[in-house]
Amino acid sequence: MRYWGMIILGIGGTAILLGLGVWQVQRLAWKTEILAQIERKILAPAVDIPAQVAPATDDLLPVRGTGRYVGNRTVRVLVSQKIYGAGYRLISAFELNDGRKIMIDRGFTSVRADMPAMPKGSGQVVGNLQWPQEIDSFTPDNDLAANIWFARDVAALSAHLQTEPILLVLRNSSFAEDAAQPLPKMSANIPNDHLNYALTWFSLAFIWLGMSGYFLYRSRDIQT
Repeated sequence: MRYWGMIILGIGGTAILLGLGVWQVQRLAWKTEILAQIERKILAPAVDIPAQVAPATDDLLPVRGTGRYVGNRTVRVLVSQKIYGAGYRLISAFELNDGRKIMIDRGFTSVRADMPAMPKGSGQVVGNLQWPQEIDSFTPDNDLAANIWFARDVAALSAHLQTEPILLVLRNSSFAEDAAQPLPKMSANIPNDHLNYALTWFSLAFIWLGMSGYFLYRSRDIQT
């Protein structure tokens, strides 16, 4: 009876682990298609910034606008980049030619570098609209005295910079003198670990099957 119980447990456990691996392969295909759709949306031809925008429909919309950077405040949002280490995203107010004021995520600068000067004159910016969801229960309060923010809270940033709650994450611009390195939104930044998960489940299934076979072999030797 114990022998058959071990057989059932071995086969059942292996089947469950293989099923989880297959499920992760299916999830991989689903996630890959989702990322491909996001990539197509991000890289679509840029359009003029709509008169009315909404996060639900216009998130990641590729847009372009012409105008000038205004104000004397640039917000620094603390981030980390694999190659460059700790640094800041620079968020500045930008006045479009039609008079509307939006925000531009100009890109990255190292914590070791001086604050890049705000570009002068008029020019064109191209990027994607974004309303990042970066705040959770672990996000600390912004250090306004030191001008260090810990998340791109569009509503709070727009109130601080006195703009509309519209954030354009820069891809490129005609402002050649801007020393900030653009950090455009890319689908490659979105995790897709389902292949690793699938390989883990399949490996566990192989280990489970091997251990079950070993215990059955040992059990047979004991019984004989």
